[in-house]
Amino acid sequence: MNRVLLGAFGALLLATLGLFWMQGRAQVEQAAPPPDPDAEEVSEEPEGLPTADVADLEGPAPPEASELTREQRRFFRYDRNRDLKITRNEMLSTRTSAFRRLDTDGNNLLTFEEWAVATSSRFEEMDGDGDNELTQAEFATSAPAPRRSSRPGCNC
Repeated sequence: MNRVLLGAFGALLLATLGLFWMQGRAQVEQAAPPPDPDAEEVSEEPEGLPTADVADLEGPAPPEASELTREQRRFFRYDRNRDLKITRNEMLSTRTSAFRRLDTDGNNLLTFEEWAVATSSRFEEMDGDGDNELTQAEFATSAPAPRRSSRPGCNC
């Protein structure tokens, strides 16, 4: 009973606040009346642009880029909003594209059949000679491509 009364009171309060907000907004939107066309128009235009002596001015120093460690880079791949905390949604968001590739019917449910078909076709792609066994060389074809280093190969 208390929840019902509290809910009704909250709904009335929100409706009242909305009504006052709409009335206040309507008054603000009423613009000032247009100027009288018979009044004298007095306009003083500035004669030129302002100038300043910029020779002695000095701006702030540019920010320095810090070199992130490998662990910090890995952390920031998940921490999208840079609040130094990884939420569950941030952690799972990196796997959504992989999930969508497996979910062939697009119903956001991964059935065993969908997983089995994807795994079976991946196995068939790796099994080059078709003997239903993977050698080390065949299994190595499933490894992701090595990432290219952004640093030059030599210190010339």
